[in-house]
Amino acid sequence: MTNAESPAPRTVVPIEPSHLIAEAFDRAQVTELRHAVTSCAHAAGLHGQRLDDFVLAVNELITNAVRHGGGQGWLRVWRQAGELVCEVADHGQGISVRRLSDRSRPAPDTAGGWGLWLARELSDTMVVATGETGTTVRITATLE
Repeated sequence: MTNAESPAPRTVVPIEPSHLIAEAFDRAQVTELRHAVTSCAHAAGLHGQRLDDFVLAVNELITNAVRHGGGQGWLRVWRQAGELVCEVADHGQGISVRRLSDRSRPAPDTAGGWGLWLARELSDTMVVATGETGTTVRITATLE
């Protein structure tokens, strides 16, 4: 190729976001992962109440995966376009449409049912994909 020739066009391949955390987990790793999420979210720029809210939301999702999603799951955390993203996936039997559509606060004397509600309340966005082969919940927190 000479200087007069144009270079061949390049193919741009999207790169998967760099994961700050990408871990399979079961009941034994819940506390360890909560500490890892705290450190990673703090390093990413969350502080104070925003940090506490994000960590609690993630902890609720991890706990739900262990309790209701087959005893184990997969956690991924990454930065993306000014936000911190967390995704928790499990291989449970899914969440009912009724449970997903109910956005009301659980009664104070209710022993269960707080996990998804808290995660939704404590994060900026929450998206749930669920079916017979499992559930994936993605939450975000805007980095300021």
